[in-house]
This record gives sequence, structure tokens and C-alpha cells, in this order.
Amino acid sequence: MEPTARTTKTPANRAGPGRPRPTVGNAGGANTSAQEARASAGRPRCDTLPATAALIATEPGLDVEAPTLVVADITTDDGPDGIVAAALDAHGRIDVLHNNVGIGMGDGPPHHLADDAYDRILDVNLRALWRTCRAAVPALRASGNGAIVNISSLASIAAAGNLTAYKVSKAGVNALTQNLAITNAKHGVRANAILPGFIDTPMAVDAGARFADVDRADLAKLRAGLVPMGRQGTAWDVANAALFLASDESAFITGVLLPVDGGQAARVG
Repeated sequence: MEPTARTTKTPANRAGPGRPRPTVGNAGGANTSAQEARASAGRPRCDTLPATAALIATEPGLDVEAPTLVVADITTDDGPDGIVAAALDAHGRIDVLHNNVGIGMGDGPPHHLADDAYDRILDVNLRALWRTCRAAVPALRASGNGAIVNISSLASIAAAGNLTAYKVSKAGVNALTQNLAITNAKHGVRANAILPGFIDTPMAVDAGARFADVDRADLAKLRAGLVPMGRQGTAWDVANAALFLASDESAFITGVLLPVDGGQAARVG
């Protein structure tokens, strides 16, 4: 039997043409949704979002509409509903929800963690993410072919040292994702989560180096040395995984917790 040739697809058509996909999260690191996976989005402030949108709209080889930008606080009562309403107003439907939210400031070991830091981290990383999913599920069900891609963390299944609240919140994201998968499967909505390992992002490396008062390059080298593949991942690695899980190429995949970690999860066992 002769081998079947496989057509190489661009990120835009891999996701499926005309599939509106809101991305929830900051603009730093791997906040890349399916249609954004070919654009660099390393911009951590809301006031730089227009520049990020321009990069996406002008990226060679992408045939996509200009993104609709919505700045919202998803920890507020109306934040998630506002995001969903804006997407529906702009596109009439929602096919993909990509949740990339995460903070860790003020975290610590259990015996030092303050109540307000714990509450804030859980509120952003888990409660707000759940409320955004809750707001979007009716529109995703109506599409008949919806996908939710949540960003969790390898810390959710591995020892996380001083990251108590962060670990708990991301473990909750894993459980939420699996529950979303089971309760929405018969409605044509899939839900999966990505567990990034050591990724070279401003939040992980730049902020980490400042907090520990060490040189950024030294911290990056230390992190890379802990990865079986010998390097840190990039935002592209996570973005491409999100693209796959949002696309029709993963149509029979739901409830999966996918490590993107250079083999770290295999070392955990």
C-alpha cells in the first residue's frame, strides 16, 4: 500500500475556518489561541494589546479577521459574561475558549502562606476560570463543535515547593477540566488542559530572577538543566499544543491533561 501524503496545514486552517475563539488571559507568555499561534504575543500589559492584535492580523500566511479585543477583570461578577457577550456580538458564535490565567504573587509554603494571598490566587486561577467556562458553555454547546483549552501547570501533579496556592489552584483546574469534558461530551463540547513545565516566559524567569535576586541567565540555565530534553520550553510549544487541542484534528480527544514539559512529567512518574 502506498503511503498517504499529508497536507501541511497552517495554524489558521488547522483550527477550522471561521471558528471564533476568545482567549482569556494576560498577553504575556503563552496566551496564544488557535488563530494566534503564528504571532508573538509576549506583551504583558493591557495597553499593548492593540500592538499584539496588529501582529496577528498582519502575520504572513494567516487568513484571519482582526481579533476583537476585550479588557475585563474575570474575577468580577460581570467579567466572564462580558467577554462572552462581546465575542457573540462580534462573531455570532463561539467555538473555542482558551483560558490562560495564572498568578502566583505572595505564594509560599503552607506554614507561611497568608490567607489573602491564598484567596487571591485561588480566585484568579480557579474560580474566575470556572466562571468563564460557565459563561461560555451555552454558546459552545450551541456551536455543536466546541472546545475548551485550559492552561494548568506541571506543578499541579509535581512537588511545587513554595507554590502551595498555585499548586492547589492548578490541581483544581485539572479536576474542573475533566468534569467539563464529561458533562459536555454529549453536547459536542470537548475540554482539555495543558500542563506546561519549565517555560521561558517573563512571569516564570524574569520575575523569578528578580524575586530570588539572581541573574536571569543563571536561573534559565538552572531550569533547563532540570528538563530531560535539556532546555526550557517556549511559548510556541504551549501555543502549538493549544492549537492542536482547539482544532478538529483532536476531535476525539477530551478530558486529557497534556504535559508540555520536555519529559519532566515522565520523570515524576
